[in-house]
Amino acid sequence: MRVLQLHVNGDRIDVAAPEHWTLLEVLRYRLGLTGSKQGCDKGDCGACTVLVDGRPVLACLTLAALCEERAVTTIEGLMPAHLAANRGASEDGPRADPVQEAFDRCGALQCGFCQPGMMLSARALLNENQQPSRSEIKHALAGNLCRCTGYTQIVQAVELAVAEAVGAEPESPAWAPGENPWKPGGPISGATGTGRTGTGEEA
Repeated sequence: MRVLQLHVNGDRIDVAAPEHWTLLEVLRYRLGLTGSKQGCDKGDCGACTVLVDGRPVLACLTLAALCEERAVTTIEGLMPAHLAANRGASEDGPRADPVQEAFDRCGALQCGFCQPGMMLSARALLNENQQPSRSEIKHALAGNLCRCTGYTQIVQAVELAVAEAVGAEPESPAWAPGENPWKPGGPISGATGTGRTGTGEEA
């Protein structure tokens, strides 16, 4: 047992844990941050992905002791980090990270188990590359498995976040051959307060 000095979601935390514990075990079973999912425990599924110093890592394969004095971000810290950077205010009040809102609006998730790792991988990509290609998005998310959606709407969600970040009109999805539902003023636009709000509630 040792006391670890961690920096998690903007807070400095001293936590006692066995030396052999992984970062995932400390996050879930010492700090109660259960958004980081325990899936395969061998680095295959990506459900445990968190950001360490802004880069995606597999928390199930990373010793917590190796993360001392490094900035760890879990899904619980994604929206607060966005707000702290003064990018989250709007006329409708505080908003989630654009990646979170895009995933919600695109219906990119079903059971939700892969959601935290998928979103954090996407956020890491967009922090490094503001206009990734579709192939770059797929490559960045290749370590995150989803057994529900078939990935199409997940990739579309990241592309929607990209388009809105650069002020471009999002590409219309194949299931909406008429009016683009994601363009500003569209039925699922996050810019007008109509449709869904990105928080899971109806506007």
